[in-house]
Amino acid sequence: MTTLFTKPAPMIGTFHAAGRIPAYGILKPLARWGGARLDARVVVSDDALALVDPVIDGPWIKLFNGIEIEPWRDATPWPTEAPTVLFLGRHEPRKGLSVLLDSFARIEGDVRLWVAGEGPETHKLQHGHPDRRIEWLGRIGDTERERRMAAADVFCAPSLGGESFGIILLEAMAAGTPVVASAIPGYEKVACAPAPDGTSPAEPVARLVEPGDAAGLAAALGEVLRSPEARDRLTECGRRRAGAFDMEALVDRYEEIYADVL
Repeated sequence: MTTLFTKPAPMIGTFHAAGRIPAYGILKPLARWGGARLDARVVVSDDALALVDPVIDGPWIKLFNGIEIEPWRDATPWPTEAPTVLFLGRHEPRKGLSVLLDSFARIEGDVRLWVAGEGPETHKLQHGHPDRRIEWLGRIGDTERERRMAAADVFCAPSLGGESFGIILLEAMAAGTPVVASAIPGYEKVACAPAPDGTSPAEPVARLVEPGDAAGLAAALGEVLRSPEARDRLTECGRRRAGAFDMEALVDRYEEIYADVL
């Protein structure tokens, strides 16, 4: 807000949030004023546009989220002793960690679950799911995050909503890790919608299940964990999909916008 008030130079704003955010309604005059101070306004998806367009005047530029492929692709896998599922995210209701924990309890055998991150639900969830197969990692740095992603047999994103675009799904795909995720709009855009180059996935790049369906999530995780063929296919298709969102293409587009603004 200080930068918007002082406006030391031409400015571009990129809007990522989606879903229902009461502050946009309560502070509508302030949001409209701040949006008008921007020289260009970018949204990362239709869901993000639906949130801000009624509050902040356009015009709007829609750009995809980009990822840096190399750190994920080249990461050295973290040691693991058994088939492993990875969760990365804040421990709050909308991220769906409780659903994943309920699902994991239905999966039998020598399987591991890495839970990275923390949040308001951490303590409650830890005490409610005392499974020795679960390793609570807390906050982890970028390098460890990339290495654990590269090592995991499945990355699970069980969010219940509020995700405008599943950037973490693309990062998992870049690391060569199969993805099982909720079928929410932000994640469906990654798994199903056309990429920035206009191409659509010819085959599934992730397993999507209904949000909040613990039994369905357990079945999908179990299927991918048990089937090397399914993992290999998701890995191959996911890597191709991630490549279509390479950060270099996004950088080129932002350079064009900055040149126009200047």
